[in-house]
Amino acid sequence: MSSPAVDVADARPRVRPLRWLAGAVLLVLAAQLAWFLVTNPRFEWPVVADYLLDPNILAGLGMSLLLTVVAMALGSGLGVLLAAGRLSGFKPLAWACGVYVAVFRGIPPLVQLIFWFNLGYLLPRISLGVPFGPTFASWPTNAVISSLTAAILGLTLHEAAYMAEIVRAGLLAVDGGQRDAARAMGFTARQSFVKVVLPQAMRVIIPPTGSQFISLLKGTSLVSVIAMADLLYSVQVIYNRTYQIVPLLIVACAWYLAVVTVLSVGQRRLERHFGKGQR
Repeated sequence: MSSPAVDVADARPRVRPLRWLAGAVLLVLAAQLAWFLVTNPRFEWPVVADYLLDPNILAGLGMSLLLTVVAMALGSGLGVLLAAGRLSGFKPLAWACGVYVAVFRGIPPLVQLIFWFNLGYLLPRISLGVPFGPTFASWPTNAVISSLTAAILGLTLHEAAYMAEIVRAGLLAVDGGQRDAARAMGFTARQSFVKVVLPQAMRVIIPPTGSQFISLLKGTSLVSVIAMADLLYSVQVIYNRTYQIVPLLIVACAWYLAVVTVLSVGQRRLERHFGKGQR
């Protein structure tokens, strides 16, 4: 005898007790965390509200954003040149670019910032002239390498090493046959790169570049060790005076989270734009 026909429309989803249990555990943990945040007076939420829009805090936030944009722009430009050098057929240039990437990726950014800030110890004066020849101009290093200069220099050189690898990986991800097909259609080398290679490479380049931008924003907090008035340094100046450490750190966390959230939304939109046709 044949079994009776089963109507798929009458099927019911299986009961998954482990999922219900995990959901209940997460709900309890979320409720406990909310209760802890609301009922613990040591968070001092009124203090957080008072300092959230403090002019010094906003000025520090602006400096963090400025450092991020400047270092990312300069680092990306230098990273593109390094990636081109590493892909070059000229072996000495490729080797030099590879050494740069290895060195500046291997040294922590905090160490680099402190090193550039103290460059005057190794090089008392910065000179402009002919190597091993006459000097045309000279300036005291401490007058040139300020906190701002050291911050931009350290973050840019560190970021360039990572961007070089991101750009190089994106270009290598494009199949060589794409270039050959573009040439066969009569495209010049520049047209084939701009219209064929680059749009495909951007699908690989954009996601890690967005992550690097966000990481760089958070990494600007390191410049506080060289007395650069970023967001964290502005918070530290206030809580060193008022001894309200936790609420001021919550203010810094709130602004970092807000900016990173906005940047993450922009990153996802860029990924969708360059990912058209891939999904």
